[in-house]
Amino acid sequence: MNTVKTLFNIKYPIIQGGMIWASGWKLASAVSNAGGLGLIGSGSMYPDVLREHIQKCKKATDKPFGVNIPMLYPNLEEIIKIIIEEEVKIVFTSAGNPKTYTKYLKERGITVVHVVSSLKFALKAQDAGVDAIVAEGFEAGGHNGRDETTTLALIPMVKEHIKIPLIAAGGIATGSAMYAVMALGADGVQVGSRFVASEEASSHIDFKNMVVQAKEGDTQLTLKELAPVRMLKNKFYNDVANLYTQSPTIDDLKELLGRARAKRGMFEGDLEEGELEIGQVSGLIHDIKPAAVIVKDMIDEFVVTKSKMEQLSI
Repeated sequence: MNTVKTLFNIKYPIIQGGMIWASGWKLASAVSNAGGLGLIGSGSMYPDVLREHIQKCKKATDKPFGVNIPMLYPNLEEIIKIIIEEEVKIVFTSAGNPKTYTKYLKERGITVVHVVSSLKFALKAQDAGVDAIVAEGFEAGGHNGRDETTTLALIPMVKEHIKIPLIAAGGIATGSAMYAVMALGADGVQVGSRFVASEEASSHIDFKNMVVQAKEGDTQLTLKELAPVRMLKNKFYNDVANLYTQSPTIDDLKELLGRARAKRGMFEGDLEEGELEIGQVSGLIHDIKPAAVIVKDMIDEFVVTKSKMEQLSI
């Protein structure tokens, strides 16, 4: 029995990442309707906007969906209050201490999953009482771990030490990659970058097209002193790289980053000055498709890969 499918009551063990400026109600409901678990990304939403997205998602699907909450969010208490009032049943937390709200949410009947980038934080999340863990390798787009542990190494390390369901993330955009991480011990996958290049993602079309055009080596993890982030190389990235040659202080980096840099790039489509967060696997993404087709393609390829592996003799 697949523990992730049972935990969330979904058909396929595919979770769509709750990405800022991409994961609104349209994407979340489309993935849920296709048999996966859609997540609304609250990290780029004011509280009243999040409430609106939750309400629209409820109308667009009768399937389970959840909300991703970065724990560093300035309106965290208000966000938690809205989630409880709107009776959201699944919450993914990230970028912060899972102890803060896990017990509080679980007491209210909410399934809680925490996103980590290392074994150390996986164990802390398990101790905090979460229902499952997303272990994300450094291939992933957006904010990432400082240790640069790849998904291939991270998943079996975490699997060896935890007793709760494990969801793999980072570099997964195909059915064969899904098969690979499940062979390493994952119970399911969280997919981000592939869903950015979906018709339902709220990202700007120019950003989606840039993701589709990306090649190997077009992303880089940087800004480790603030919060490590993987992004496409563009003018803003080059400005950051040039600043690093001058031994910048943290304040220098903060000044260059400024405010709303990710919104400017991913939502408003400023491909020069924006922060364009995406994973290394963008080099494998060649088209923009409906979310339901992405889910189907992954499952179909998973089945084909499984058949190939069963026929393989060593």
